[in-house]
Amino acid sequence: MHLENPTKTELAKSLGVSRASLYYEPALPQKDWLLKIRIEQTLHDHPSYGHKRLAPVLGVNKKRVRRVMKLFGIKPYRRRGKKLTKKRDLGQIVAPYQNWLLLIPFPEHEGIVWVSDFTYIPFHGRFVYLATIIDLFTREVVGWSVWTAHSSQLILLALIDALEKHPAAKYLHSDQGQEYKSQTYCGLAEQAGITISMSRKSSPWENGYQESFYGKFKTDLGDPGRFKTLGELTAEIYLLIHSYNHYRIHTSLKMPPSAFADRQRNQVSLT
Repeated sequence: MHLENPTKTELAKSLGVSRASLYYEPALPQKDWLLKIRIEQTLHDHPSYGHKRLAPVLGVNKKRVRRVMKLFGIKPYRRRGKKLTKKRDLGQIVAPYQNWLLLIPFPEHEGIVWVSDFTYIPFHGRFVYLATIIDLFTREVVGWSVWTAHSSQLILLALIDALEKHPAAKYLHSDQGQEYKSQTYCGLAEQAGITISMSRKSSPWENGYQESFYGKFKTDLGDPGRFKTLGELTAEIYLLIHSYNHYRIHTSLKMPPSAFADRQRNQVSLT
């Protein structure tokens, strides 16, 4: 619906949100972002610290530390035994990039920072992998792909999906997984004018932005074994991502990510 000079009530109705939500802004985004950076820097020296031990080091109330850690998916490092994995077809590997998210302010609008990751889904005795790219400002899944191996193909398809649907972001952040250091993946991102950002080695908390998404996603997905074919599973994944973007209320945004993105665009157009 096109509205010329809409009232707040008309704008809220067109976005499918309450009128009050048009006045809502996420609490203290820049202060939370700066605290996030301080938490990550402290965890680099003390990777096992939880919020209770981080609080006195940072001189911040432990409840606020816990809230910010939850907001950005930061978890203390728990060392696990090495897991043998199959050799993957990754192509030529590039050197790791610096973590730009430790240097830039919190994004003030969409399309500045994309964060990328993938997870595994058990399916009839094997694993299926889901790669996603999320806009850090709107928390919207802007690109995704499903593949039967965690190879460069998996994450490359997710990036292509994002670039087909949205203008390229300024930064693309990931961990230092071999998939994300493949020359093909990095080459495509740089060709699109994107600056690549990577977490420091052995610092998984620096790419924890999608942890809460994957946790809720797998809860909503339920038992993947109930689907007979990969096609049925993929169709359900599509529906869940669509629901997350357009209907599911995001805790920190107080509305679905797409509604938050639409609200921001409308506010910019009205100024």
